[in-house]
Amino acid sequence: MGPGRRRAAFRLRGGGSPQLLGLLPGKVSVFQLFFAALLLGFASLLWLQLSCSGEGAAPGRGVPRRPCPPEPQAPPADDPSWGPHRLALLVPFRERFEELLAFVPYMHRFLSKKRIRHHILVLNQVDHFRFNRASLINVGFLESGNDTDYIAMHDVDLLPLNEQLDYSYPEAGPFHVASPELHPLYHYKTYVGGILLLTKQHYEMCNGMSNRFWGWGREDDEFYRRIKGAGLQVRRPSGITTGYETFQHLHDPAWRKRDQKRIAAQKQEQFKVDREGGLNNVRYRIESRTALSVAGAPCTVLNILLDCDTNETPWCTFG
Repeated sequence: MGPGRRRAAFRLRGGGSPQLLGLLPGKVSVFQLFFAALLLGFASLLWLQLSCSGEGAAPGRGVPRRPCPPEPQAPPADDPSWGPHRLALLVPFRERFEELLAFVPYMHRFLSKKRIRHHILVLNQVDHFRFNRASLINVGFLESGNDTDYIAMHDVDLLPLNEQLDYSYPEAGPFHVASPELHPLYHYKTYVGGILLLTKQHYEMCNGMSNRFWGWGREDDEFYRRIKGAGLQVRRPSGITTGYETFQHLHDPAWRKRDQKRIAAQKQEQFKVDREGGLNNVRYRIESRTALSVAGAPCTVLNILLDCDTNETPWCTFG
C-alpha cells in the first residue's frame, strides 16, 4: 500500500495493547483514540470535582480534601455602610417572566455597584381584571414596610446602561431617571414614566396614583399633574451624554401586545385628573408574599389581587 493510500490507523508495538488501553483493540483508528481521550478527560474532571467536594478527609484514606473554588456570589443588597437611605424598587408585573429573569439580577448588581441599599418588590397582578400599573404601585408603596424611605416606580422592560444615572435619595423632589431626553421611545416634556424616584413623603403628598387606569397607558400623564398639584418640581438627569442609548428597552411589541383598548367612557375619562382616588382608596388583597433569588439576586414577589368597582370603572374587565 503506497503512502497516499494509508488508512488512518496504527498498530501498537509489542503484539498487544498496553494495560492503560487494554479495552482498545490491537489496531486503533484515530477516531477511536480521540473518543478514548474524551472519556479519559471526562473521568479526570469528574475525579477533580469529587476530590474537592465536601469537607474533611476522604473516607477511608485520612487524606484531607482540597477545597472547591468558591462559587461567585451576588453582591449584598443592604449594606448599612452605604448610607442611611434604602430604596424600595417597585416593579409592576404580569406574565413577563423572560423580562423579569433579566431585570432582577441586572438591577441588583447595578444598584449594588452604585452602593444603593435596595429591596426589589415584584408586584405581580394575579386577578382577572385588566392590568393596572398605578394600583400596583400604590399597593407596593403600602406594602414596602418601614425599612425603606423612598421608592422607584420602575418598568420591568427598561434597564439603565449608563452608570452615571442617579438612583440616590431624591430629597429635593421627584427625580425622573428615564427622562424624555434619554428614554428610547417617549420624548414629550411632561413624560414621567419608565423610572421615577420619589421619597415616601412626596408620594403621600400626591395621594399616590389614580386607580382608574385599567389597561395600558395614561396613568403617568395623570400623575404628572398630581405632582404639579402637590407643589413639587420634577428633576431630571444632567450631564448624561449617551442620549437614547442610555437604556435598553426589552419589550418586543411583536411578541407581546399592549392592552390599549379603550372601552366606553374610558376614552374621555383617561384625560381627566382623579381628584379623589389614590392611596386612600386602592382595594386589594395580598394572596402571597415570597422571597426569591434570581441568579443570586434577592427579591420579594407579592401576588396581588386587585378589586374593581365596575360601577365606577366598568372598563376594568376584558369584556
